[in-house]
Amino acid sequence: MSALSDLIEKGVSVPHHAPWLRAVVDPAVWTSAALELAQGRLTLLGLWGEARAVHMALLDEAADAIAVISLEGLADGYPSVARHHPPALRLERAIRDLTGLEPQGLPDIRPWLDHGRWDLRHPLGQQAAPLAEPRPYTFLRAEGEGLHQIPVGPVHAGIIEPGHFRFTANGETVVRLEERLGYVHKGIEALMAGADLLRGMQLAGRTSGDSAVAYAYAFARAAEAAVGLDIPPRAVWLRALMAELERLANHLGDIGAICNDAAFPLMLAHCGVLRERVLRAADTAFGHRLLRDRILPGGVATDLGEEGRAGLKILLDEIHRKLSALVELYDNTASLQDRTVGTGRLRGELARQYGAGGYVGRASGRGFDARHIRRYPPYDQLSFEVPVLNEGDVNARVWIRIREVEQSLSLLGQILDRLPDGPILKDIPVIDENREGMALVEGFRGDVLVWLRLARNGGIERCHLRDPSWFQWPLLEVVIEGNIVADFPLCNKSFNCSYSGHDL
Repeated sequence: MSALSDLIEKGVSVPHHAPWLRAVVDPAVWTSAALELAQGRLTLLGLWGEARAVHMALLDEAADAIAVISLEGLADGYPSVARHHPPALRLERAIRDLTGLEPQGLPDIRPWLDHGRWDLRHPLGQQAAPLAEPRPYTFLRAEGEGLHQIPVGPVHAGIIEPGHFRFTANGETVVRLEERLGYVHKGIEALMAGADLLRGMQLAGRTSGDSAVAYAYAFARAAEAAVGLDIPPRAVWLRALMAELERLANHLGDIGAICNDAAFPLMLAHCGVLRERVLRAADTAFGHRLLRDRILPGGVATDLGEEGRAGLKILLDEIHRKLSALVELYDNTASLQDRTVGTGRLRGELARQYGAGGYVGRASGRGFDARHIRRYPPYDQLSFEVPVLNEGDVNARVWIRIREVEQSLSLLGQILDRLPDGPILKDIPVIDENREGMALVEGFRGDVLVWLRLARNGGIERCHLRDPSWFQWPLLEVVIEGNIVADFPLCNKSFNCSYSGHDL
């Protein structure tokens, strides 16, 4: 019996939860799960709360299994997972801010998302508390001779979301970095409560603007799993087409931006042109540059016509022609390699401990890709590879993006050649009981998790959305240590974590 199935066996299964099991467990089993995480036998996929319950999504990679365990009927607290497993720390601090539930034994009790600026405290809790006077945030101290601090943000130069970075440095060498996020908390999960599925889809697609497809894709699959709906085959393939276009645009943009932060703007210009080509082709094909609101529960909102198909074929040919020259330019520019090779190295054991997904994990030896591991359709019928490297530096993260661009080009070609005919949307059936669903979809940053509970009228009772950045932001603090301050923008862009997706 696997570690995960053993935990589920000790709990009470919750009916109408699809496609994976959810079980209500007691505190002892909850703590056992935390210890399994600490031993590396399980991977944390998500951790979230509501008024009187907490839920933990777990992955057993060895058994290729996913499940959710829950503590319900809580009065004020629950055993801390972060006490045993550090990747849960920020998630539990967020649960504390949003619900008021206390993680007992939590190593760090500072607030995380709540900056004391909301109109109430614990907005997802049983009883929202009145606003309290905000307290100054205390950054952790680093002591030693000759150390100085450099505060950066939350307001940054250029078009970038807010986040604060507190550096402790010895001369130019970074000794410690501590992040403070939460500045763009939008209350999406509170807005979801009571909304219908269409409104929920709109909110999901706006969680992180560069991942509109990934979030809508995951939300739709969670809703369809909850009601037991199989959507039309053409809609399944069109969703994957949109997802690969989004991945292609973002990776091209990132490759150029990383090189620009290494003082090589020529790559930014060339990659920016190609990214713009992708966005224009998406607009022609589906009516929106970022493909927002193109995915709906039950299918997709817009079909692909002949003009759109032709435009996408031209796009693929153009990128195929130009990509190899850009890759050669990156690989043969010594000044660029001097900045990226060996910089911001992430050890493989940390990538695995934090369950880091996307290019961050795959550049450090963790080859998890939800498209490949979970094989959700139509990826179960498509041929592609998951590139993996072990160096874990900025250069490796660039190369993973390059290889994923190549794979996305191949996938887009396969989808266009094999796209089935037929309808693109199916009605969501009426339900007469509470139903739950969950989905894991591969976005360009990594796996996006959506957990959903529908009420009897089909409206949303509770929805949790987990961005891959939750498990990547802490690792950015690690990789900058020992590097110079001037390399932080390079490391930061090579991670390209989402502020908005994290802050919810």
